[in-house]
Amino acid sequence: MLKLLKRTLFVSSVSSVLFVASAYHFNKSFEPYSQEIPGTGISFDMVPIPEGSFKMGSDNGASDEAPIHEVNVDPFWMASHEVTWDLYELFLDKSFEASSSEGPLSPKIDGLTRPSIPYLDMTFGMGKEHKPAIAMTQYGAIQFCRWLYLKTGVFFRLPTEAEWEYAARAGTNTKYFFGDDPSKLGEYAWYAENSEGTTQKIGQKKSNPWGLYDILGNVNEWTMDHYEEGAYASRGASTDNPLHLSEELYPKVIRGGSYDSSPEEMTSSKRAASTPEWKRIDPQIPKSQWWFPEAPFLGMRVVRPLTTPSAEFIEKYYGSEPMEDY
Repeated sequence: MLKLLKRTLFVSSVSSVLFVASAYHFNKSFEPYSQEIPGTGISFDMVPIPEGSFKMGSDNGASDEAPIHEVNVDPFWMASHEVTWDLYELFLDKSFEASSSEGPLSPKIDGLTRPSIPYLDMTFGMGKEHKPAIAMTQYGAIQFCRWLYLKTGVFFRLPTEAEWEYAARAGTNTKYFFGDDPSKLGEYAWYAENSEGTTQKIGQKKSNPWGLYDILGNVNEWTMDHYEEGAYASRGASTDNPLHLSEELYPKVIRGGSYDSSPEEMTSSKRAASTPEWKRIDPQIPKSQWWFPEAPFLGMRVVRPLTTPSAEFIEKYYGSEPMEDY
């Protein structure tokens, strides 16, 4: 693997960039809503995640989960479900999107760079209808968010690692949002013991207290953060909206566990990381910037900050060039 850039950035607070507003007051429009994709008849649900503070990490898990530290999070919406193939394929295949849409595609949508057509069945035989889209790279996930923005005019992005854990915990400080007893996992999650080795249709299990379905299990979910084992140790006693960024390609943080995970791999604080080994069987040189042909357990969920960032930030977030992966 060739890492084109070595510089690593640590951003202890991104309130002036990702979140813009420094204070939040009750807003009557900050409610659950359904986001429609114009002209397609497809929509997905968003639930509000209120601002707050929580204890991030664990002193009883792996070393990269320590130390426990306080994090303050600004408000945002999060998709109630993982992104499904029903939606992702509109982004993946322009011809399919055009045939599924009322009227012609706008010039911006028509000219959008889209994923290469995979040489493998990227469902891995697990099916598509109402099932989570899988095996996209972080770059692919971000470009999907860009497509959503061009379709809807609404800024969507991946959650930060802190946002993801805050939302998954939903005000709890136990191993799982339902407590510490892993025997209850089957009520809320698809994992190794009940999934039969495959992804499952979204929303069949109970949600967490904030209305998030499959936040644990089914598929792992991308975050924005670069993975560093000792990232928490460099934070202060209280940190606002932490985000750890790097211009290196690997590793990036994924969260939540999957249909193939054990209970120990699915706690709210559990961290996992991307690896170039997920592209070992990719015959392309350089490797695909869009797909991980050995990561059928990896998907995504989008968020929308309460305050939309500047146009400059949006373009920078969506417009970063992909790094070559050898």
